[in-house]
Amino acid sequence: MQTPNAPWLSAYGSVPHTLSYPDGSMHDLISAVAEKYPDNTALDFFGVKTTYRALMEAIDDCARALMALGVSEGERVTICMPNMPQAVVMFYAVNKAGAVANMVHPLSAEEELIFYLNISGSRIALTMDRFYPKFKHILPKTNLKTLILTDADDGLRGIKKIGYTLSQLGKRTKYKTGGLVLRWRDFIAQGRRYAGQACRSRRDSDEAAILYSGGTSGKTKGISLSNLNFNALALQTAAAGDCITTGHRMLAVLPMFHGFGLGVCIHTTLTQGCAALLVPQFSVDSFIELLKKHRPHYIAGVPTLFEAILRSEKSKTIDFSRLEGIFSGGDTLPVELKRRMDAFLKERGASVQIREGYGLTECVTASCLTPKDFHKEGSIGIPFPDTYYKIVKPGTQETLPYGETGEICLTGPTLMAGYLDAPEETAAALQTHEDGRIWLHTGDLGFMDEEGFVYFRQRIKRVIISSGYTIYPSHIENALLLHPAVSSCCVIGVPDDYKMQKVKAFVVLKEGAAPAEDVKKELLQHCRRHVARYAMPYDIEIRDALPKTLVGKIAYTVLEKEEAERRRA
Repeated sequence: MQTPNAPWLSAYGSVPHTLSYPDGSMHDLISAVAEKYPDNTALDFFGVKTTYRALMEAIDDCARALMALGVSEGERVTICMPNMPQAVVMFYAVNKAGAVANMVHPLSAEEELIFYLNISGSRIALTMDRFYPKFKHILPKTNLKTLILTDADDGLRGIKKIGYTLSQLGKRTKYKTGGLVLRWRDFIAQGRRYAGQACRSRRDSDEAAILYSGGTSGKTKGISLSNLNFNALALQTAAAGDCITTGHRMLAVLPMFHGFGLGVCIHTTLTQGCAALLVPQFSVDSFIELLKKHRPHYIAGVPTLFEAILRSEKSKTIDFSRLEGIFSGGDTLPVELKRRMDAFLKERGASVQIREGYGLTECVTASCLTPKDFHKEGSIGIPFPDTYYKIVKPGTQETLPYGETGEICLTGPTLMAGYLDAPEETAAALQTHEDGRIWLHTGDLGFMDEEGFVYFRQRIKRVIISSGYTIYPSHIENALLLHPAVSSCCVIGVPDDYKMQKVKAFVVLKEGAAPAEDVKKELLQHCRRHVARYAMPYDIEIRDALPKTLVGKIAYTVLEKEEAERRRA
């Protein structure tokens, strides 16, 4: 039978099985690093470098600006941004001011934005000019009192001399400010004039950030995460990674509104005195150019990113000999993709293998990782220090024997406090077992071998993973059913060589609806208003009827099999 102390420790070699965690804030942790390495580069945004000293000064100005706006302790402040210096500065300034960062995907649909803003109670939000039209349209439906707008060149000396295409961030329309709309540089100027205290003491258990996921039902949930959750994750990742060197560089392509991007690419990087090379928007060509130019020491990405590297002709000339760590998460890394990527890296001078991790937003991000110099094919690794896994019979707390498939459960210092305003969902996900520990029931199926290596098999929940993003079919189905022409619908994930899965919708129209092709165009436009861009169906197939189970439910598995057969044909 399994025990929480599975015999995995020896596989990590020199990695300790337990760590010491500070009783303080995220800002406290990077502040200590900045005192030690003030002249190290903390951020690099297309060649515009920010030292740790300059970063802490910018965070202080921003925290003062928040205090000048009257931000109270524990208040939630929304950050709706891609990976840019202003987003990093605001994230830690919110933390320094004793508030909570509400991290939102900037490509969210209007209805999603309303939900994120209202469930968090945000009065203040930061976003880019290109997203202002969406915010302007929904303002009457929210409690926003101040909307801070920024752009790529705000407060960044030298940005105009770079010569890279800022077009990837969209049109650089500058909107008029006034009323509740405030320009970033004017916001920061207010902070520099503010004479009061700019820091509130916070404990490790205090709420620090809210990230969003689907919870156990597929309905979007806000996940409350503490200072300890992020600080423990950073220290665990550094220890389990066993490869991080102060002053080295992480290519931060994963977005800050994602646990992997925020927890690993940003917070772990900065707590180790390293530099985060900020990538605001992914494109294969620009990513390859950054790899060639900067030759980063660390890369963290989703399987889609590694597939893109392998497919690009331009990547074949990259020298990977400087690479010290390359990590995959956000979705299962296919065995065949790992083999190809490892061979590709070796041919280009790398001495490291791609390492797979596993985790959920409910524990910030990764909670286990394949060891540095060893792996078992198909395994997602072994638990982080102070983190324990066990496999239980689904729907119970009964521990299963090694090798037997069941629900993956885990416990450790990165577990969320719970879902916002969802006590039943929280109670289902976080359960106290007989050992007195609180265990996260992940909703995922897998098993553990006798050496403590964990293997993921499939999700209990019906979800679609596309380019590392978790997409819940029920969310898209609910949006489609809002359209007056839709009688019934079903959304599935279709296998895709690049995205791993892409979204397809099947729709039955109500009697008397317009011709199918006309309605199809309307439905796609309807989805754009209600569904995030990354979750948009690539196709909507109009059908006379949908397959049903014996009890009358739509048989989505039948549709999945049909698409799989169509793909093989």
